[in-house]
Amino acid sequence: MEASAGAPRIAQPRFEPDTEAIKLRLLNKGVNPTPKIIHTLRKKEIQKSTRKASKSAAAAPGQLTDSEKRAVAEDVHFLTLRQEYKEFVRAVGKVEERDAPGAVMVGRPWEGVERAALREAAGGRGEYGGEGLRGEALMELGRVLEGRRREEVMWVLDDDVEVGERRMEEKGEWDGSRRRTRTAAEAVQFLIDRLSAAKLNVKDWKLGRMMKQSQLEFNEGQLLRVVEGLGEKGLWKHALSVVEWAYEDNGRKQLKSRFVYTKLLAVLGKAGMPQEALRIFNSMCGDRHLYPDMAAYRSISVTLGQSGLLKELLEVIESLQNPSAQVLKMRRRNWDPTLQPDIVVYNAVVNACVAPHQWKGVSWVFQQMRKNSVKPDGASYGLAMEVMLRSRKYGLVHDYFQKMRKSGGAPKALSYKVLVRAFWEEGRVDEAVDAVRDMEKRGVVGTASVYYELVCCLCNNGRWRDAMMEVQKLKQTPLTRPLEVTFTGMIASAMNGGYIEDCVSLFEHMQDHCAPNIGTVNIMLKVYGKNDMFAKARALFEEIKAGGADNDAKNDSKVQLRRRGAAILPDAFTYASMLEASAKAHQWEYFEYVYKEMTLSGHQLDQSKHSSMLVEASKAGKVHLLEHAFDKTLEAGEVPHVSFFIELICQAAANLNLDRAVTLVRTLGYAPTILSEVRWTEIFEKNVDRMGGDILVALLGRLRGSDMPEEPTILNMVASLESICGRNEKFSNAKQLPGPIKFNGNSSLANDYQPGNGIASEETSEMDDFIRELALDEAASDFDDDNDDDYMGLSDEEDEGVPSAGEILESWKKVGKDGGLDPPQLGRKSLMKYY
Repeated sequence: MEASAGAPRIAQPRFEPDTEAIKLRLLNKGVNPTPKIIHTLRKKEIQKSTRKASKSAAAAPGQLTDSEKRAVAEDVHFLTLRQEYKEFVRAVGKVEERDAPGAVMVGRPWEGVERAALREAAGGRGEYGGEGLRGEALMELGRVLEGRRREEVMWVLDDDVEVGERRMEEKGEWDGSRRRTRTAAEAVQFLIDRLSAAKLNVKDWKLGRMMKQSQLEFNEGQLLRVVEGLGEKGLWKHALSVVEWAYEDNGRKQLKSRFVYTKLLAVLGKAGMPQEALRIFNSMCGDRHLYPDMAAYRSISVTLGQSGLLKELLEVIESLQNPSAQVLKMRRRNWDPTLQPDIVVYNAVVNACVAPHQWKGVSWVFQQMRKNSVKPDGASYGLAMEVMLRSRKYGLVHDYFQKMRKSGGAPKALSYKVLVRAFWEEGRVDEAVDAVRDMEKRGVVGTASVYYELVCCLCNNGRWRDAMMEVQKLKQTPLTRPLEVTFTGMIASAMNGGYIEDCVSLFEHMQDHCAPNIGTVNIMLKVYGKNDMFAKARALFEEIKAGGADNDAKNDSKVQLRRRGAAILPDAFTYASMLEASAKAHQWEYFEYVYKEMTLSGHQLDQSKHSSMLVEASKAGKVHLLEHAFDKTLEAGEVPHVSFFIELICQAAANLNLDRAVTLVRTLGYAPTILSEVRWTEIFEKNVDRMGGDILVALLGRLRGSDMPEEPTILNMVASLESICGRNEKFSNAKQLPGPIKFNGNSSLANDYQPGNGIASEETSEMDDFIRELALDEAASDFDDDNDDDYMGLSDEEDEGVPSAGEILESWKKVGKDGGLDPPQLGRKSLMKYY
């Protein structure tokens, strides 16, 4: 549509350059299209276009250029379409008012009726009878997806920043024009939040996408704020990835900042990552622009000192005191790469001596400080006292404390804490009390840790009543740990000191100050278990399992808990402590009950600490518990404890199940633990009451008749059996056993006594008769014992129906639903499993 001659002249629209074309031109020329460069070029093109338009207007006044004519035509066309749309909207409104409710006019007015009907069916206002989806269903699905954690799927969207802003705008929390006017600080915070919601690394494409979408220049100030923000959230990996990504770009390599890397060192040190911090520091030392200053020097020193990496810290000091030739080549005018340690670095060295107990290194550090005219401060003496305490050099602890006073430095509360601990370990309780009184007289504000050390010292020496008086002072100080932890430590100290009655008294008085936690319950179970107080341990265990019932005045155990908060839930340590108490009291039925409860609660016994309990339970007749623990360990992909193998081998041999014993021996041969011949001899002599001489002879014969892997443990076992059977007079009249044992790493137990396995047919027959006689004699002795179960002489038919460990667990779950305290007496035969 052309404009009429008399139409008013419309103002020429402003020329807008194509930013994508500008970026493409810059990339073709090898220039990085930063926002600043693009903005400058865009401004110049606008100025150039304005100058050309001015020249054209001056040259031909009253006439329109081609571009102006096109702009006028487009404006007029837009106005016409807008007017037609308004008329159409008014017509639709009149139709809706005239027609019945629910009538809808859809489609476009210039399309036919058939097209309008089709669009009405697919428009979403009515339910379509075909296979399509309803609009309401799609909207509901959208609401469900929006309700989920958006940060997990944020990276999927191509325009997630705009979508997030649109949602905020709908809620009234974000202005629609804010995206264009967002400040750099807001952009940095928005980037930190987005990075925190994703698990990224420097090679992840999502990281680069997020960084580019932030439209930040990533200058020194912005990177400092990003690294600091990520460090406050504990995301040291994200901070490291951001710095590496920002400086990988060729356009930013020359913009590397020493301050950014120093801030990164601080973040890594706070996160406890000394190796990563040392790697960053070494990279700084190899770059002239990033060569560390005193701030970076102090940061890496404190990080290495806190981690106890003394050797690495001394290497850092040596490298900065005496730079290498490569560093000297980077020397610029008026630049000295040599850095001398200050008081912070020296204190870090002393701190690094704490973990390895390098008490001699403290003297060397103080000599270096005097040599370089660096005066020690209170932290220097306090750390030196800590090193001497860890090294049990109590005399030097007192010497450094006196030196601190003579130097004019005021001792702090932490120094008094170390002093109290030293007096405690020396057994000088009165001096420990006097040290705290001296601290109070000097006006030093005591911390909770000082009084905690004092009350534990008093409880360890049987003075719990004096400790309760100090607890009142402790409650007035800013607590760094809950009061329940303090009482738990007091009870543990009294137990270690041998004052059992004091433990019980502390536990009773504790409930007047605070509610016990699970740590207190665990330590009390240990107290009861180690001192033959099974009844009290059982009562306490049952009470926390019951969820904390009200105090019963008729209960004489005096272990009822006075509830003030949430119920205490047993953990793995609770079950382990109760199992120890049951094992020490030889309450094997209750031991089995606790083990079942522990298994059903999802906890597993630590076999490295408590394997002996299951072995003792197996010897007491609870073999199925050891079997279950053995199975669960194998199912978890771990190697069972060697004591499990030994007990199961002895049990199998005592039951004349030699096939299973040989299988266990073969499996034990592949275990990482190696048993010597002396160890095997001790095992056989210790279990001589269960495995008589005839059984050992039969076991040796079966091992000789089996193809076994040539492993040290198996060789030592056979040598031990041969030694025992050869020197014992009891075996002098025994039938001659077949020849030497045959070893083969790929053998099977299916045909142990078949011809061709190195055993003659007649010798094999004699051996079978010999073992059969032993089995009959052993079974007869078992049936004569009325108090023993019949599982000792299981036949092959009975062994076939033995349940697995998983089936045993399912039976326990069914029993647990009944809620009975005493478990039903399940037959051992039904719970045994032979391998």
